[in-house]
Amino acid sequence: MDINLLALGVGNSRLAIGVFAGGELRQVARLSVADPDQWAATIRKVWPADAAGWAVAAAGVNPRLNSQIDEVVRAVTGQSVLWIGRDIDIPIGVETQNPSETGIDRILNIAAAYEQIGKACIVVDAGTAVTVDCCNDNGDFLGGAIAPGMKMMLDSLAEKTAAIGRVSFSVPSPTPADSTAAAVSQGIYFSIRGLVREIAENYAAQLGQWPEIIATGGDANQLFDEWELIHAIAPDLGLYGIALAYAEHHIKHET
Repeated sequence: MDINLLALGVGNSRLAIGVFAGGELRQVARLSVADPDQWAATIRKVWPADAAGWAVAAAGVNPRLNSQIDEVVRAVTGQSVLWIGRDIDIPIGVETQNPSETGIDRILNIAAAYEQIGKACIVVDAGTAVTVDCCNDNGDFLGGAIAPGMKMMLDSLAEKTAAIGRVSFSVPSPTPADSTAAAVSQGIYFSIRGLVREIAENYAAQLGQWPEIIATGGDANQLFDEWELIHAIAPDLGLYGIALAYAEHHIKHET
């Protein structure tokens, strides 16, 4: 479906803005969630002068920001935000115990990955938290795991220990670390990669096949670049999930 859409992914740390024109993702911006003035300036910059047939759709895991997003979008575009899960149907089945409590970002990541792969797959989202989720061959979201993300681990070590202090992460070598900073980077790097490998092996055993693994999120490149376990790194996966939900909702409801 050739959609014209401003897609907003509202995370814990960042607001992702994607511009889909004729169904193609043309522009992406990522902003701090702490700077609404920058949201408005960026949306004003990318919103087309002739906005006939355009819409704004959003998905978020940070509910405290929803009203601010609504206000900014309405002020800049004159339109109301269509929220996935409230105004727009979720595009895949969700098999968790409490689907309404399952992060919409996790679901949309899987929906976008499945739409491309067409069979059981895993999505690793390395952001504020690290999530590892999977779907079956029908594309149903089965659930997954949630763990602290890289920055959260760095912050925790700095705040809860007396001697480590603030460390800037860098991709480590596999040899024993010879400094505190290198030791912290190595511990976090291999903790997250080990988590992903162990969980993927468990999910594969349950699925009866090895699923392809897609990585996304702000820390994905540092953690997973050129790792043989990862089929692809797709930084804009969540935005594609929003666009997919919007398109399928309108096809379903013939609007």
